[in-house]
Amino acid sequence: MRTKGHKPLNMKILIVVVMVGFFVLFVVRSKLPMREEEAGHGEKCPLSCGKIPSSVSEALIHYSTSSITPQQTQKEISVTARVLEGKSPCKLLVFGVGHDSLMWSALNHGGRTIFVEEDEAWMEQMRRRFPTVEAYHVTYGSKVKEAERLMEAGRGEECRAVGDPRYSVCQLALKGLPSVVYETEWDLIMVDAPTGYYDDAPGRMSAIYTAGMMARNRDSGDTHVFVHDVNREVEDKFSMAFLCQSYMKNQQGRLRHFTIPSHTQDMPFCPP
Repeated sequence: MRTKGHKPLNMKILIVVVMVGFFVLFVVRSKLPMREEEAGHGEKCPLSCGKIPSSVSEALIHYSTSSITPQQTQKEISVTARVLEGKSPCKLLVFGVGHDSLMWSALNHGGRTIFVEEDEAWMEQMRRRFPTVEAYHVTYGSKVKEAERLMEAGRGEECRAVGDPRYSVCQLALKGLPSVVYETEWDLIMVDAPTGYYDDAPGRMSAIYTAGMMARNRDSGDTHVFVHDVNREVEDKFSMAFLCQSYMKNQQGRLRHFTIPSHTQDMPFCPP
């Protein structure tokens, strides 16, 4: 989620264009006649409804004046942005706080976007810069060097049983997330953290598994799950094993998009 070094100018232009497009869509929708039950007496929405939301204006200003842009590429961002365009306002959970956090919050204007972050100091720094971002500190007990052992554990029946991750006996299940994370049925989940590029880093094994389990455990409907950095072994293997190749809708660059249905009925963990 964190950006290391500067990105090409075209990334900044992309983000500004996305934000402007989102604003135009917002204004156009706001000027359409409201349904009678929404307006009370069939009135049209007043002109004040076209005022730019503060979350969008803050994002436009930030990305048009900052030399630091999100780590994902234009094509990778576009995958999630297209889903958000059809889903927002919705419930979006993001593993990791970074320079793209303000963008995701703005693209989900009117919905709820929550970030969970392993590095408390980094999270507080981002909070000071972006006070509207809702972020929580979390800890992980795993390490990348344990990935092979955890993959083997994940093949056990206890890790295939669908349920609330808080009460799972699977070693991969995250049990220390904020209560709101477990109690919300997420429409989209982005796994772009925790750190996973060296042996003693926490790795994304448990984040990927838990995202898939929360998607399966919802009462109804589908959950869109995105995993970044699938060029790395852990993200590649764990996303295919626990989010399932048959549920994969798209891969663009280092980003994979899965659509996972509710498993309240008797269904195989991964369909053939």
